[in-house]
Amino acid sequence: MRLLLVRHGQTPSNVAGLLDTALPGPGLTALGTRQAAAIPEALADRVVDGVAVSTLVRTHLTAAPLAERHRFDLLELDGFREVDAGDLEMSAAHDDHATYLETVFAWGRGEPGRRMPGGPDGAEFLARYDDAVASVARTGWRTAVVVSHGAAIRAWACARVAGVDLDLLARTPLANTGLVEVEGDPSSGWRLAGLSDGPLGGAALDDLAAEDPTGESVAEEERRAATDD
Repeated sequence: MRLLLVRHGQTPSNVAGLLDTALPGPGLTALGTRQAAAIPEALADRVVDGVAVSTLVRTHLTAAPLAERHRFDLLELDGFREVDAGDLEMSAAHDDHATYLETVFAWGRGEPGRRMPGGPDGAEFLARYDDAVASVARTGWRTAVVVSHGAAIRAWACARVAGVDLDLLARTPLANTGLVEVEGDPSSGWRLAGLSDGPLGGAALDDLAAEDPTGESVAEEERRAATDD
């Protein structure tokens, strides 16, 4: 099967540079709403069989235009929610943002025991994301859109998808409504089929001024933290 892992549209917390990972989470900004509205046309050449979302509000709002176009009910799975920030929740500090992303990408580099301060370790995160992916696979859909989150998508892809350049993915931001495309299945594994780090609706829908900690590259957050020092 093919999974189109799409990051949600922009939220006020993305703009404010806040590590906002808890339920139910914020809605979308005006730009985020436009990003979501552009998804159906951006995927018009795909035969999509179903749409899954996390338990956070922003994924539902992002998926709604695509679901309405195809008259799908959304499949909500808690495992697709963002990586819990733990003690770093709602932090605007660049040091905390760097710690968050360094921890997330360490999981993909073979350190699943590394723990987010006051939050999950990699094994715990990957277990619940794997469970959600397996639930989608059991639907029988051949192509599924999964609206998830910037850190969660990249953490899972680094750890579970063959053909992913870990250093490249860590250096590459995943913009709101950016896409990581994989093919395979839970039994035989997953292979990278495509990566679109910008918004699906095109560059005009990108907000380069937003700090956006869960979608940023590790290098950029480290640079910001060093500048603060």
